[in-house]
Amino acid sequence: MDADMAMALGSVLVVLSIPSILSALSEGHAPRLGAVVLVSAGALIVWALMARPGGYSLWEVPAVILTVIARYLP
Repeated sequence: MDADMAMALGSVLVVLSIPSILSALSEGHAPRLGAVVLVSAGALIVWALMARPGGYSLWEVPAVILTVIARYLP
């Protein structure tokens, strides 16, 4: 897995963890699964930032996500 893939996957997982966390909190439950997904996403993003020389700027992230999607779509 390269740094671009890790950044894209981590970014998508952050977005997907938010509804899970909010749903658990609104029902009075502990957001266990959402927290695990959020920590995993954070680990992927940190690894991607450390693996790529110079890191990523905030403005590069959407382009990275689109590049990764374009790489795997026929």
